[in-house]
Formats: sequence, structure tokens, C-alpha cells
Amino acid sequence: MTQLILYNVFNGLIIGAFYALMALGLSLILNLSGVINFAHGGFLAIGAYFAFALIPFVGFWGALLIAPILTALLGGVIERILIRPLYGRDPLYGLLLTFGLAFIIEDGTRKIWGPQTLPFSVPEWMSTPLSANYFFLTGYRLFMVALVTVAVIVLFVVLNRTRLGMRIRAGTLDLETVSVLGVNVRILRSVNFGLGIYLAGLAGVLAAGMLGLQPTIGTDLIMPSFVAIIVGGLGSLPGTLVGGLLIGVASGVTSVFFPSASEAVIYIMMGLVLLVRPRGLFGEEGRF
Repeated sequence: MTQLILYNVFNGLIIGAFYALMALGLSLILNLSGVINFAHGGFLAIGAYFAFALIPFVGFWGALLIAPILTALLGGVIERILIRPLYGRDPLYGLLLTFGLAFIIEDGTRKIWGPQTLPFSVPEWMSTPLSANYFFLTGYRLFMVALVTVAVIVLFVVLNRTRLGMRIRAGTLDLETVSVLGVNVRILRSVNFGLGIYLAGLAGVLAAGMLGLQPTIGTDLIMPSFVAIIVGGLGSLPGTLVGGLLIGVASGVTSVFFPSASEAVIYIMMGLVLLVRPRGLFGEEGRF
């Protein structure tokens, strides 16, 4: 029983890391641009499929490096053509646009690569359990946790220690003042959007190695990522990180005792947090 609980807690931690990585990208875009990006899961799937296409040519490590960058570049093009004209308008327009874009991406990946689940190759030595007793501790799972940790640390360093990060944080508070001070807000929004999409692409490559590759891989992760933002608190990136990990672990633990409720517990947790603290665990009152 102890081993089963440990397995589900660790598995929940990994899934929570995916939620957190997705939610951080979502939160970056929402905080600065005010766009509720329902297509974020689609970009996750694109990152995974890009990696799948690249692996025969550059191997897993090359695909892990290149695929998220290509996804971010594609996201930048889409932001420039489709999303930028909606800035400053009712957020409902952006929500509807990205909602439709999510379906277009899903159908596009299904058309190009087929509807079936595709095998996603990771280095064989990473798939081997590190312990006979704890069979779930594979090199790949530990690598995913380590890489997500590094990515989150780098993101927070960029946001807190670089000029770009300071401009992004200032823009989330008062974009008009940032513009008056001479910052090109259009470029700032585009770079920020690309950074958020990069995180989605990275999450896609990592998720495909664990969950398998299918057109709906992003759809399965997008709603819990929104829940992570709400639980952690709108406008709070540390809160988003904590929210993603919390709902992942809660889902994993629940699956031990009540497997049928492993997904429902995510939304129950969200409801309880909103009842007790409507702005989320770390959200600022009146932020949105």
C-alpha cells in the first residue's frame, strides 16, 4: 500500500509539473496581454509533434532543444497575424479566437500525423527503472522533474533579474505607463507571448515521452492548467506554480482511494479555494 501511495504521489507530482509549466505560460500571456489563450494546449501538441518529426534527424536531445523554439516562433507568427489586432478590445474576442484556433490545431495535427497514438522515442537508458522496489522511478521521470525545475528557476531569474523581465512585470501592473516611458509595447507583448508558447512547447515534448503522442494531448492538460492559475491566484506566477503542483498531487493521491474521482478532485479543490479565498492562494485582491 505504501508503495502504491508513493507511486501515485510521484506520478501526481510529474503531472502537476506539466500543469505548472503549462499554467505559467498561460499566466504570462494573460497577465500582460489579457488574452485567455485556449489554444495553449494546441501549442503543447505542436511542440510534441515537432519533436516527433525532428527525432529521426537530430535525436531526442536535439528535438528537445529545437522543438520548443520552433513552437515559440510559430506562436509569434500567430500572435502577430491573429491576436495582436484584438489587443485592447473585449477579452471575449480573444477567448473566442483562441478557442477556435485550438480546434484548428487539433484537426491539423490529426490530418498531418493521423488520429492514432504515435510512439515517442526517448533514450532507452532513461526508461529503465532505477530501483527494483520503486519501479516508477525511471531516469526519464526524474529528468522531467529536474528539467521542469530548471526551466521554472530560469523563468523566475529572467523575470526578476533582467531588463526584459522587469518590463514584463511592470507591464502586467500598468502597461500604459510602460509605453509612456518609451518601451515598445507591441514587441514586449510579442516576446512575452513567445515565451509563454515556448513553455507550452517544452511541456509538450516532455509530456509526449511519458503520456504518448496523440492530437488530444494538449486538450487533456489545458483545463487543469487553468485550474492551477485560479487556485494559485490570478496574476501570481509563484501561486500558479504551487497551484499546478497541488492539483497534480491531489489527483494522484485521490486515485489511490477513489480512482473515479481523480479528475473531479481538481475542480472540487478549485471550488473550495474560491469559497475560502476568492482571489486564490497567492492572488492579489483587485488584481483583475
